[in-house]
Amino acid sequence: MAFRTVALIARKFPENVGAAFASLAAAKGRSSLTVLGVVIGVSTVMAMATIVSGVQDQIVKSIEVAGPTTFYVLKVWSQTPVNPQNLPKWIRVRPDLATTDADVVAKLPMIRFASLWGVAQNRVEFGGTRTNIGGIIGADAGYPEIYGGELVDGRWFTKSEELSGGAVAVLDADVAKRLFGAIQPIDKWVRIGGRPMRVVGIYQPDANIFQPPGQQTQAIIPYRTLDHQFTIDKTNALFMPVKPRPGVTVSDAQEAVTIALREQRRLHPGDHNNFDLITQDQILDTFNKLTGVFFLVMITLSAVALLVGGIGVMAVMMISVTDRTREIGIRKAVGATRGDILQQFLIEAASLTGIGGMIGIIIGLALGKIAGSLMGVHGAPPVDLTLIAVGVSVGIGLVFGVLPARRAALLDPIESLRYE
Repeated sequence: MAFRTVALIARKFPENVGAAFASLAAAKGRSSLTVLGVVIGVSTVMAMATIVSGVQDQIVKSIEVAGPTTFYVLKVWSQTPVNPQNLPKWIRVRPDLATTDADVVAKLPMIRFASLWGVAQNRVEFGGTRTNIGGIIGADAGYPEIYGGELVDGRWFTKSEELSGGAVAVLDADVAKRLFGAIQPIDKWVRIGGRPMRVVGIYQPDANIFQPPGQQTQAIIPYRTLDHQFTIDKTNALFMPVKPRPGVTVSDAQEAVTIALREQRRLHPGDHNNFDLITQDQILDTFNKLTGVFFLVMITLSAVALLVGGIGVMAVMMISVTDRTREIGIRKAVGATRGDILQQFLIEAASLTGIGGMIGIIIGLALGKIAGSLMGVHGAPPVDLTLIAVGVSVGIGLVFGVLPARRAALLDPIESLRYE
């Protein structure tokens, strides 16, 4: 008996699908407005998912560039920058990182590279053309070892320039192209934050989410030059990248660095560390928490939009049942069962939200691609979430379509034929 019922439903399914789509086509305006809420909800989810996917891909690539064992020494590690003008006492009592700290760490047998770097925000100018405000990085010739990329022209700083704070700069390739065009930039003088600097190299960076805080890196100059000629936020924008020697684990390297810095700062056994160490994994974990909260908010907002869309579907279907009472009576009079009517209206509701879901996916992916390009991140469309979005949107149509579909199925055919 159950098999016969299923077979009957399956046989009539194409006919009910045709009737459902014919009804939707006859009310294009109402159908279009109904799917709008679903489109907004799904497109928001898909756009956010594409952007987050792109950023996460960039993070993984960044870890591969810097190496999973690279870690950083900071004055204080905070998920959000602290206000340097209003520091709590426990941060104020901490000494700023100094070149002597980096020198001590660099001499450890377990450490391959350690140096003190900083970042300031300023512009680069040449011949009346200037960049937007961006990061001016104070570093040394070890910069590409931590952040990847390559020198495409010129050279890095000499030891003499690093120690004396020479007026030399390595420009970002995009910055050099913007300022100089077809002119050869090497040995030309630019002004960085109003200070004259000679261009000695052009650097093409790898995409790296772990670059020092700030906007696009404009130029790299010797750290001592940055320290002597620019104002550095030594709480938030001073850091020491540390790379262990091959075969040395992160935990062993961190332990060695911790002991060396505690001795350097003459801390007693019972004293807390007055510096922080942060690994790539900790940065990644923090980032995932931040993006997770952001993504959850977006999902919640999208869910509200989908809920509104579902309520809209129910309202429209209720109106449709009232408007099509006579049509339902005629269908029942010529042999349509309650199951046929129920199936037709459920198909209509699922189709509305399904179409809205597919349109939302297309719009969301396009918006995600555009936003990702503007942000400089590129991620593959999340296939699993795409399938889930389609399923959810169709499911919403079915859930919110049950009540009006049931109402239509229960209409008395005689009363329906009398309806005006």
